Amino acid sequence: MKNCKLISKIMKGNKFLYIGAIISIGLATFFSVLIPLVLRIVIDSIIGDEPLDITTWGLNIINMFGGKSILLQNLWICALILVGLTILQGIFLYTKGKWSAVASESIAKNIREKLYNHLQHLSYDYHVKAETGDLIQRCTSDVDTIRRFLAVQFVEVGRTIFMVVFVSCIIFSLNTKLAFVAVAVVPLIFIFAVIFFIKIKSAFKLADEAEGKLSTILQENLTGMRVVRAFARQKYEIDKFDKQSKRYRDLTYRVTRLLAWYWALSDLLCMIQIGSVLVLGTYWAAKGVITLGTLIVFTTYEGMLLWPVRQMGRILTDMGKTLVSLNRIQGILDIPIEKKEDNELMPEIKGNIDFKNVYFGYEEGKDVLQNISFSIKKGQTIAVMGQTGSGKSSLVHLLARLYDYQKGSIKIDGVELKNIEKKWIRKNVGIVLQEPFLFSKSIKENISLAKIEVKETEVIEAARVAAIHDVIVDFDKGYETEVGERGVTLSGGQKQRIAIARTIINNNPILIFDDSLSAVDTETDSAIRKALKARGGNSTTFIISHRVATVAEADLILVLNKGRIIQKGVHEELIKKQGLYRRVWSIQNSLEEQMDKIV
Repeated sequence: MKNCKLISKIMKGNKFLYIGAIISIGLATFFSVLIPLVLRIVIDSIIGDEPLDITTWGLNIINMFGGKSILLQNLWICALILVGLTILQGIFLYTKGKWSAVASESIAKNIREKLYNHLQHLSYDYHVKAETGDLIQRCTSDVDTIRRFLAVQFVEVGRTIFMVVFVSCIIFSLNTKLAFVAVAVVPLIFIFAVIFFIKIKSAFKLADEAEGKLSTILQENLTGMRVVRAFARQKYEIDKFDKQSKRYRDLTYRVTRLLAWYWALSDLLCMIQIGSVLVLGTYWAAKGVITLGTLIVFTTYEGMLLWPVRQMGRILTDMGKTLVSLNRIQGILDIPIEKKEDNELMPEIKGNIDFKNVYFGYEEGKDVLQNISFSIKKGQTIAVMGQTGSGKSSLVHLLARLYDYQKGSIKIDGVELKNIEKKWIRKNVGIVLQEPFLFSKSIKENISLAKIEVKETEVIEAARVAAIHDVIVDFDKGYETEVGERGVTLSGGQKQRIAIARTIINNNPILIFDDSLSAVDTETDSAIRKALKARGGNSTTFIISHRVATVAEADLILVLNKGRIIQKGVHEELIKKQGLYRRVWSIQNSLEEQMDKIV
């Protein structure tokens, strides 16, 4: 039922094209079944002595041309009629192909756009867990499977129905006994096709999922190629890919074997059926039970009837593939998007933040943050330190509503965060993630990505604040330098600084640096922080870092451990107290002193 609803939605605006295509295939089938009837009349009644067994209006047309004698003397007229019927059949086949192709391409476009739009609005949590390769396969291979079915096989179902109806009506009107022989195997082939459809559907689902896994491995490997080469893991990656490739091959072989069995057995049934009609029809024609023209009609119609019915196996096969693809696509579309809730607010964001007894966990019953409470005023800087996995990133992700807290209260300028529209808060919260992502565009395009209308001076100013301007101007093409996929042509520190420039260009009232200064040296780190302060200090700034030098000047320092705040205060206070902050400060000071001695 869901698939029917999805097909109905994606066919919106193209239904009339499919109706036209079905009408065209019906007319093409009608003209094709007339050709054997014309041959029968020519053989039995024009050339032979059988009386004309046609409708009154058909007889009137023949008499209008001068009757049987004129047609016998001018057989080219009969040939011209056959050519005309063939041309008409070709015209309607062409219109069927054109309209179904236009409709299917339009539908494929609609599905791709619907999928892409839906993926854009899914939650941050979904994209963190999703396999990119599998999503790509669903948006490409699965969509193409649907397109091919709608372009070819969908309308072919109509052709099969029209053919069975037209041919059955004609042959039963000519000779009932021979007609029963001619259609005896049709139900058997159809039942066989349905059984085959059930088998092939499950087999294709396994093969399709295996292809998705293969795409994921390929995507991950190509993305992480530098890591693979750095650790000399080529053989391991090749073996992993080879193992999944073999699994995909074996599952595809299974589909191929099922197809081979179907075509072989259906061919055998069809040949037996055609042979039966030919033998019995020839015998009856020799005995005078039926005419030679009727025999030719039956043998011609037998082929016209059986092959479309046999083709139902291929149609059902592609339908099975299409249903699997539709289910995979529907699986994405069924995932709820981030919707705008009723009565959500879009208040002016200044940067006053208040956490009160906040609890948060990715899974129910497993709190990552526990009883978090602190307050910070507009324009102040808050630093967060702690061991890996202590909940630092989770804390700042709550501010951008990438996740929602389960208990407690977070207020921004006195407004409960859960009551603020997600898109609105994200427009006002600039976040530089721990792993910066750059698009395969120029440096200028990457920096200006978050701002639709931006002046070149603003791009340069943001780059200066991020301490990357001098590096950029040294490149051959300056700000027009292409950074490659994921910024592969840049160093880690350069990528981080461009990501920082991209964030601060919007002048957000709240800025978050999620360990985004880790790849730059201490001097650059200090220069960026000084430049940020020099801009006016209007932004409330969160800095996550393991460097004491980075967090020392913050207005408030939080030290987290296992999701709890174990220390809170300013640098001068914390270094005087026993605890994690002082231990980290002592270790880093000792290392700096040793480095100074070495230098």
